[in-house]
Amino acid sequence: MARKVSNPLALAVLALLMERSTHPYDMGRTMRERGKEESIKLNYGSLYSVLEQLLRAGYVAKRETLRETARPEKTIYEITDAGRDELHDWMSELVSTPAKEFRAFEAALALLGVLVPEEAFRLLTLRRQRLEARIAEQRAGIDALVAGGLHPFFLIENEYRLALETAEKAFVDRLLKTFDDEQLMAMWRALHEHSAKTREDGGEE
Repeated sequence: MARKVSNPLALAVLALLMERSTHPYDMGRTMRERGKEESIKLNYGSLYSVLEQLLRAGYVAKRETLRETARPEKTIYEITDAGRDELHDWMSELVSTPAKEFRAFEAALALLGVLVPEEAFRLLTLRRQRLEARIAEQRAGIDALVAGGLHPFFLIENEYRLALETAEKAFVDRLLKTFDDEQLMAMWRALHEHSAKTREDGGEE
């Protein structure tokens, strides 16, 4: 069954409101302080939009509006009982059930043949180098936080991103080795040569 609100930012808002009732600016600040914007796309425009959707769905409610001299008024939101049920049900689904995700790199791999082999090899090698740098940076960041006293459990999303990029680098390493297959490369080049000839023939008067 489709959810009334499916934006991952809405999930974060419900989780924050489970901790305490608060206003949108504080939600955004808390997410940034905790590094959650690395896992959940955040901007204040979409935050307000998500809150409106949650209000219409009955998952949050306006608790009060604070008015301070020379400052914009602040609306304090709180989670409803329906919101608590939705948060638990949504989290249960996400944690327990793998879902098909349409990744940009997967789409590029599905269409890799549009590049000539030499260009594909160059770009994949560049991606491998960038992945290697990102992996080293993430590992150093995690190690620094743990050394500073943070329990590794509170970095599980960081470890997950690191695991994904480590697996992707291993995949790219294997993919690059397939470029040693001379028969495959000859077939790939032949397809491009045929395509170029077809275009030329089609352009003749």
